[in-house]
Amino acid sequence: MSEIDSLDTTIDAVLGGRLRIRQPRRGHRIGHDAILLAAVTGGSYGQQAVEFGAGVGAAGLAVASRCPGLRVTLVEIDPVLSALAKENARLNRFDERFKVVTHDVTLPTLFAADNVMGGSADRVLMNPPFNDAERHNVSPDPSRALAHAAPSDTLSRWIGTAASALNARGVLTMIWRADALAGVLGALRHEFGDVAVLPVHPRPGAPAIRVLIRAVKGQQAPLALLPGLILNDENGRPSAAAEAVLREGKPLPLASF
Repeated sequence: MSEIDSLDTTIDAVLGGRLRIRQPRRGHRIGHDAILLAAVTGGSYGQQAVEFGAGVGAAGLAVASRCPGLRVTLVEIDPVLSALAKENARLNRFDERFKVVTHDVTLPTLFAADNVMGGSADRVLMNPPFNDAERHNVSPDPSRALAHAAPSDTLSRWIGTAASALNARGVLTMIWRADALAGVLGALRHEFGDVAVLPVHPRPGAPAIRVLIRAVKGQQAPLALLPGLILNDENGRPSAAAEAVLREGKPLPLASF
């Protein structure tokens, strides 16, 4: 019996049924953030993408479903979620293009020969834990706590590891809290440039709740602020633009790079 055979899980349709994702019934479950992250991540045949903090693999799988021939390595610290990510690659018939690594992305041993080769990735995508464990309430559920809260230096460490993983002119895409954008820009400035930001708003006229960010290793260009994505209309119904991304798997402008 494998380590996930006895888990209480569900198999859920994602991207309007284009993907099937097995995930724990309780604890950290996939949401809009993973699909939005995938929507700003490009890729082409033969390129190598690495997802940090992959969870059960939803974002990496969503990118692979849109980018034929893209090879993907999923890195996840939680061994149970890693096992589910490997199962989801098989479930969606992407296992030949996927490798799953159980590891802490902030440790230098990530770049051991059997894991992720430093300087070889064309793309890194990531959804780091948003909350400082010393300043925010942390969920009592261990998997949710691990996914959402971490020490205050986590963001800069993840970005540093991304720079080490990427080749020259490699592209980093990430999702983060909109109210903490300044911290992201500060952390990116040492290794990345050509930064573009796409805000995500819950409804018209509301402040952004998320920012989607694309940055290029070793490049210098002015910051670009793109028109925002509005998730719901005035009546609370999903907007056509959001439906195109979340159900139809359409990319957002940042993915065109």
